[in-house]
Amino acid sequence: MPGQPQEARLALGARLREIRLDAGLTARDLAGRAGWHFTKISKLEHGTRPPSRDDIRAWCLHCQAEDQAPDLIAVARSVDAMYTEWRRKMRSGLKHFQDSYLPLYEESTLFRAYETTFVPDLLATASYTAAVLRPWAELMSLPADIESAVAARMQRQNVLYAGTRHFDVLLEEQVLRTHVGDADVMAGQLDRLMAMASVPSVRMGIIPARAPRTAMIHSSFWIFDDTRVQVETPSALLVVTQPAEISIYTQIFEVLQRSAVYGRNARGLIGDALHELTGD
Repeated sequence: MPGQPQEARLALGARLREIRLDAGLTARDLAGRAGWHFTKISKLEHGTRPPSRDDIRAWCLHCQAEDQAPDLIAVARSVDAMYTEWRRKMRSGLKHFQDSYLPLYEESTLFRAYETTFVPDLLATASYTAAVLRPWAELMSLPADIESAVAARMQRQNVLYAGTRHFDVLLEEQVLRTHVGDADVMAGQLDRLMAMASVPSVRMGIIPARAPRTAMIHSSFWIFDDTRVQVETPSALLVVTQPAEISIYTQIFEVLQRSAVYGRNARGLIGDALHELTGD
């Protein structure tokens, strides 16, 4: 997926290599001018070693491309910030981690969310949220402050009804059929989705399992306004802030929307999943 750390490092290394080649320098030529061991060039170009600011400045200086240094430094900084370990962010407890999101939610006015498997936090019930967080806390050996973490998530849902925010949510049909908790928990969650589909500030699209696809993507992501994208992986939170990278996600979101159904058709899919679950 665009924006993942290793791919971003490789892209940065490829840009450094292009600058070197445009300058007509071999790896040994550049290493000699910069006073580096020649293997450092290969490590930087192949993304196995992140470049420092001084590395980038020296690279651009000796390749007569000093005007490109500020942009490359900004990209390198973004790559460094992109990868944040979950354990480090959550070691103070799940509640603290949930609270850390609140300023971002309160400052944002346009939320675009694409979810492949689970109901997004803003649309989740308390029991569904607890059923999601409990095994995660056990797996990651985190403090068992589930009740307070759930309360923090529920408080965050106040943004749904405050101000002039807009929420554009895309759910894969699998979200409706991924059983979280027991049947009562899941039925309550599907009822909640049915209700949220009629909230004026929420535009909910569901992508049917058999819908024609013009975009393939395997990870959920959130776009906050046009300034930040967050991608959750099992071990990390990836934060994308580069405008060019954010643009890729917004384009993907727009393409995914073409496969989604809305309004009555979306509620029909929710109803079908609820009927399959309860038999009613």
